[in-house]
Amino acid sequence: MSELASISLARPLPEISDELGRSFAEFGFAIVRDHGIPQDLIDRAEAMAKAFFALPEEVKRSYIVAGGGGARGYTPFGKEIAKDALVHDLKEFWHVGRSLPAGHALADVMAPNLWPAEIDGFRETFEALYREFEIAGDRILRAIALHLNLPEDWFASTVEDGNSVMRLLHYPPLGDDAPAGAVRAAAHGDINTITLLLGAEEAGLELLNTQGEWVPVSPPKGALAVNVGDMLDRLTNSRLRSTTHRVVNPAGERARHSRYSMPFFLHFRPDFMIEPLPQCVAAGDTPPEPISAHEFLQQRLREIGLA
Repeated sequence: MSELASISLARPLPEISDELGRSFAEFGFAIVRDHGIPQDLIDRAEAMAKAFFALPEEVKRSYIVAGGGGARGYTPFGKEIAKDALVHDLKEFWHVGRSLPAGHALADVMAPNLWPAEIDGFRETFEALYREFEIAGDRILRAIALHLNLPEDWFASTVEDGNSVMRLLHYPPLGDDAPAGAVRAAAHGDINTITLLLGAEEAGLELLNTQGEWVPVSPPKGALAVNVGDMLDRLTNSRLRSTTHRVVNPAGERARHSRYSMPFFLHFRPDFMIEPLPQCVAAGDTPPEPISAHEFLQQRLREIGLA
């Protein structure tokens, strides 16, 4: 069995595109180093996320957006459930989305952001991190485009003003009262185009390979774990795979510690029609029907209890 690719994003894109594509085709995942997101910004963001989750429960709950499907603000512990799972995940999270100017054409499908007043600099820090994730995501998508024999900038217009969401995640220490069978994040696939994850060096993230085995995903500190989402899987007629993955509960002493991570769910723009690329459809295939990115997202959010 081949290995999960670990690539430097500082290298020329034509040199890494096929290595990245192979890893996405076989595993749905790759490790991405030298991604360009400043470490001091990452450190500041992690400290602020920890400060937010340490706030009193009633303060955090004041940032729940009723009827918002968890798209912005705070989602409390035990709310999200993986598709087909029987118990809720053991996590709480905060969502930062795209900040749109007043009167923007997509404002009706992208709610304004919420910012906790209790933490100085929270908005500035996370808006800066959001921009850096977009820059790194653009470079990864350019490499994917080359692998698919598309113009390097093919994805640029598909994700412009995309409904991308940055999630600040907290998995609290595991108590004796955890529901039977509950894990930090049950087996699931991501809905979006690609996911860029910071904080996966803490053990627990696993992917399900084509042999049906769970394989640990363990990037070095500061590197990204990047995976294919269902939207890119659909666009490529599953040539690039959206792989089932999970975050398992740690054993021993680590079970008494919190786990924090920051995934960036990079999305197509809501009005982009996801239609399988001709070069990914072979004779005899029955490719999925075209669907808008917005409708696909709503369909999947309903399945996981967030809409």
